[in-house]
Amino acid sequence: MKIEVFALCDAATNSHGKLNLLGTFDQIFVPQVPVMHPSFSIALRVRFGKMEEGAHQVELQLVDPDGSKVLPPMKGEVVPRMGADVESVAVNMIFHFHNTKFDAYADYQLNLNIDDVSVASLPLSIREIPKNR
Repeated sequence: MKIEVFALCDAATNSHGKLNLLGTFDQIFVPQVPVMHPSFSIALRVRFGKMEEGAHQVELQLVDPDGSKVLPPMKGEVVPRMGADVESVAVNMIFHFHNTKFDAYADYQLNLNIDDVSVASLPLSIREIPKNR
């Protein structure tokens, strides 16, 4: 298994096997906290080899700097299937977040687990809008 794309973005779609991303970022600047961020997405593309054909459990977890869960984990299952002449297949997944509350200016993290194994993480920093000098 290989993670080909794991990105935090404004929006993402999957159209005919094509993963489309709009506006990748890793920081959100806000005037005050707590803040409710209206929406963002995680775009994920995972390549599975022939020996990995079958069901896989996927979990995405947003945590604060202390490792506490900000939201319940997002969970799903993917079942890559391959023909006899195919050695690998890529699976696109999109996770949408709506009205996510951030309580503090801090460095949050999005953790990706596949089959209960940590495979990747993304930082997400909530920062104060700089004051005019």
